[in-house]
Amino acid sequence: MRILVTGGAGFIGSALIRHLVEHTDHSVLNFDKLTYAGSLSTVAGVSSSERYAFVRGDICDAAAVRSAIADFRPEVITHLAAESHVDRSIDGPGAFVQTNIVGTYTMLSEARAYWSALDDPTKEAFRFHHISTDEVFGSLGDDDLFTEDTPYDPRSPYSASKAGSDHLVSAWGHTFGLPVLITNCSNNYGPYHFPEKLIPLMIVKALGGEALPVYGQGANIRDWLFVEDHVRALRAVFERGVPGRTYNIGGNSERRNIEVVETLCAILDVERPRADGKSYASQITYVTDRPGHDARYAIDASRIRDELDWAPAESFDSGIRKTVRWYLDNENWWREIIDQQAAAKRRGLAA
Repeated sequence: MRILVTGGAGFIGSALIRHLVEHTDHSVLNFDKLTYAGSLSTVAGVSSSERYAFVRGDICDAAAVRSAIADFRPEVITHLAAESHVDRSIDGPGAFVQTNIVGTYTMLSEARAYWSALDDPTKEAFRFHHISTDEVFGSLGDDDLFTEDTPYDPRSPYSASKAGSDHLVSAWGHTFGLPVLITNCSNNYGPYHFPEKLIPLMIVKALGGEALPVYGQGANIRDWLFVEDHVRALRAVFERGVPGRTYNIGGNSERRNIEVVETLCAILDVERPRADGKSYASQITYVTDRPGHDARYAIDASRIRDELDWAPAESFDSGIRKTVRWYLDNENWWREIIDQQAAAKRRGLAA
């Protein structure tokens, strides 16, 4: 198939492109604006493939989207381009509304116009796959799980913008008949993760001898999903999923934030011991919590397991070890980003 990936230079998008080029016969167009969190270094290993192409463009630019679609003629559009950092959404929510809501509207409008002009068999096979987050569902209690039927209750500007984009996609399916798919995933981690998010941030700060800032008491719980497991799930959804269906994707790996940081410290203690013999855990500090910090997210992924035969291959223990090893082996990649983008700067205090 011919697959257009928006946001293909970002963390999850680039992992999907690498997977598709390396493990399938699909052709891929990477459509990305190359904002602060996007880098073509993430797809350098597959960029020489004759089944890969790149177009620099903004999902809010209808003419650019229309041109890319017309030239590439995709059978699948996987829409990953988004502003994704909750802390940044607190400081500047306007960019999240523009990219996540207006950008998704633009993608849907151009996809619908293209799809409407296809012949019947091609129209029947076409898919618009929107990749979203479990954060749209709000904050869980101690024992519940998010299902595909959980009511939306977003609590941050980021999650509200993603909830809005989910609703737009669903509406284009119901109103216009566009064959849409939606997936809501739990927290991803793995190689090429921009180092403003918890796991890569803690790794690079630990190695730099800096304090490891844990929000509040570190009691917030997240379900962690290895990015390579996630992209296998995405492929299963756009290849075999039922149009109009939503699929939750989770890693079955709930951890308190403090447990995640302590695990990273313990791995680094073995893989790259501190010169003074102390544990990296001695660098942990507790800082003012983020406003509106949801207590717990956890995914019930039984639908995608039962209907599409997908399950995560990595446990949290195996995935986190692979992730730490990758960051140790690829310091040139993240050190350049830290220097150029001030990725490790604290944000989201709503001051």
